[in-house]
Amino acid sequence: MHEMSIALAVVEQVESAARPAGATTVNSVRLQVGELAGVVPDALAFSFELACAGTVLEGAQLVTEPVPARARCGPCADTWPVGMPPQLSCPGCGGATTELLSGRELQIVRVCWNDAPVHVPIPEER
Repeated sequence: MHEMSIALAVVEQVESAARPAGATTVNSVRLQVGELAGVVPDALAFSFELACAGTVLEGAQLVTEPVPARARCGPCADTWPVGMPPQLSCPGCGGATTELLSGRELQIVRVCWNDAPVHVPIPEER
């Protein structure tokens, strides 16, 4: 199950940004997941929970944003939803010279964390 390796990579990337920034806990991680990325969202959520154990992300919510696959025909410039299974020939002209515009995404788009409280001295401490 490659979702575990994806989850571990996400945790590693978030931790490498959160810890130096002074994060004490990570509340949520938002990922864009393309329709053609080959990721099973439930398996990723399960793997993410396991990968977070013992890290600053423990208890963090994983929010996945599905990104539909879209393609564009080179000859006629028509665009269409690719769907599953993928339709990569142009439904307008039948052309096979297509460009995949979206659907392969797998990226972290937002992370919310809590920073360590900053100590502000009170007058008696000065």
